[in-house]
Amino acid sequence: MRPASQVEVTPSEPPSASPRVGAETPPNGLAPAETPPPGLGPALTPPPGALETTEKQLAVVSPNRPDAPPSRFAPGFAAKLNLAVDLVLVVAALLISTTMMGHDLHLERTDVWVLLGVGVVAWLVVGTALCLYDVRFADRERLDDLALISIQVMVVTVVLFVTRLVMGTESWIVALSMFPPLLWPSVALLRLKLFRNLSVQEQPLDEVLIVGVGAMGRLTGEDLNSKHRRKVIGFLGFSNETATTVPPAPVLGTVKDLEHILCTVPVDEVYIAGNMLKHSAEMQAAVKLCENFGIPFALPAYHMRFDRARPVDDHAISDGYLHFMTHAFRPHQMALKRLFDIVSSAAALAMLSPLLIGVALGVKFTSRGPIFFKQKRVGLHGKTFHMLKFRSMVVNAEELKAKLEAMNEQTGPVFKMKNDPRITGIGRFIRKYSIDELPQLINVLRGEMSVVGPRPPIPSEVEKYAAWQRRRLSVRPGLTCIWQVSGRNQISFEEWMYLDMQYIDHWSLKNDINLILKTVPVVLTGSGAS
Repeated sequence: MRPASQVEVTPSEPPSASPRVGAETPPNGLAPAETPPPGLGPALTPPPGALETTEKQLAVVSPNRPDAPPSRFAPGFAAKLNLAVDLVLVVAALLISTTMMGHDLHLERTDVWVLLGVGVVAWLVVGTALCLYDVRFADRERLDDLALISIQVMVVTVVLFVTRLVMGTESWIVALSMFPPLLWPSVALLRLKLFRNLSVQEQPLDEVLIVGVGAMGRLTGEDLNSKHRRKVIGFLGFSNETATTVPPAPVLGTVKDLEHILCTVPVDEVYIAGNMLKHSAEMQAAVKLCENFGIPFALPAYHMRFDRARPVDDHAISDGYLHFMTHAFRPHQMALKRLFDIVSSAAALAMLSPLLIGVALGVKFTSRGPIFFKQKRVGLHGKTFHMLKFRSMVVNAEELKAKLEAMNEQTGPVFKMKNDPRITGIGRFIRKYSIDELPQLINVLRGEMSVVGPRPPIPSEVEKYAAWQRRRLSVRPGLTCIWQVSGRNQISFEEWMYLDMQYIDHWSLKNDINLILKTVPVVLTGSGAS
């Protein structure tokens, strides 16, 4: 089937909507410009009533709308189940291999459990590094999956063999001769026959917006909905086209409404389904907006029709589009980062459980109200979640905030006050040493946050962001970042934003580890906190 981007788009009359594209651009992505880019209007200043139609249509895609009947499985369920089953298979293959070689199982011995643990951890780390359990693993070719599984089995076997040599234990305590022949076919068959089929039945992973309502845009929407586990939340038309047939999602306006929609609705990616000969100026404006907001976007990979020619790498443009991000794409490092988040948050919750219980009792018995404070925060690509904290303020703290706005000691849309009268007695102590933040380890475990990343803002703050500042939502928020180790409340809001942009533009696992090491003394000394 011809990619959607090869479909001819016929010019047509534009749908009615107000002119509205524009965003302030920070030089080098770090500072706001004094004037918007040439040809773009001022940000967030639509004429009164100009977006009335779009506002009504946005209600259809509101985050609080009643969802359609869900698919059978939640996103990532098949990958998680696949990983759990494979870990069981690793242990089973080690034990069965030992008995098949004629040795008795000595489960009372410590070295047996050490080797079993090494096998499980090695499988987990190598599988994460290879992205074997990526939530989109079903999109890979079957031969690619088999190659990754083969590498995984060989590496884990070598790790176990070396560990056994280092420990100096008897070779028969866990026999490895039959380990690869037992493990490889069982993992491969379950992946190919069961888990790949489960994955394609899951709910959509991302919500996307399509710019273009012509034939290319419509076919792109149908293709994404049916094959790529992506939910199309709406369409925007170019100025010289109209929808010839009903698209598979609401038409929210024109490309001039893109900035308003990106400020209003969480979007994981924008597909710009235009023709460069007819829509080049509007496509360029849409690209500029996506770059300012830090929203991934996709452009048509084909601008000509081909009879025999085909791309060298079909997989890179499997949906007919070239995909772009505003920060370096490091899938293997990101997979290891997520593995670290899961392991570290689970371990920290277990190790700190006595402290967590003690603080919970202290909060409960020293002031009226609940133990935890749940606050709506804005996460990756503008999606909201409830962030958890130990309650450190009086129950009606949010109501009192309006009366204290004049005493705000922080610049920008953030409210910070050194001697905040709303803070309770125990609250001042747990805030100084960031103990009130510990319940957010649950948010990290759930995938709503990361250990390292920009702090998640509240929706009212995000509404006041300049366009360039919204780019901090292009990565998963975290417990700590550069701001936490650079003075915290002692630096201005604008400097805070620049530091977050610096983190996003130069992210690496090494930088994350350095920030964690720098955060520990800051937390222990309570430096810069209030």
